Amino acid sequence: MTTGVQFTGTLAPNASQQWFTFNWNPLWHVVWYVMPTSPSGAQQLNWEVAVERASPTAVTYWLTVKNLTNANVTFEGRYAILNV
Repeated sequence: MTTGVQFTGTLAPNASQQWFTFNWNPLWHVVWYVMPTSPSGAQQLNWEVAVERASPTAVTYWLTVKNLTNANVTFEGRYAILNV
């Protein structure tokens, strides 16, 4: 298994935003998750992942992240490749 951080972001209270990452091997099983990194409070995030077949050899992942709190939240978009 391979893990890493693909992007970081900050969302205003109750805001949502979409991020994308491209050129991933379509044969890999990739799990996406979002981890709050703000220093204080009870941050809560919701996220959805969509995948687009960009070409025969690559996929693009679209991650929509929503801040469920009334404070700014900083976070990391992380991945785990379960098989290569």
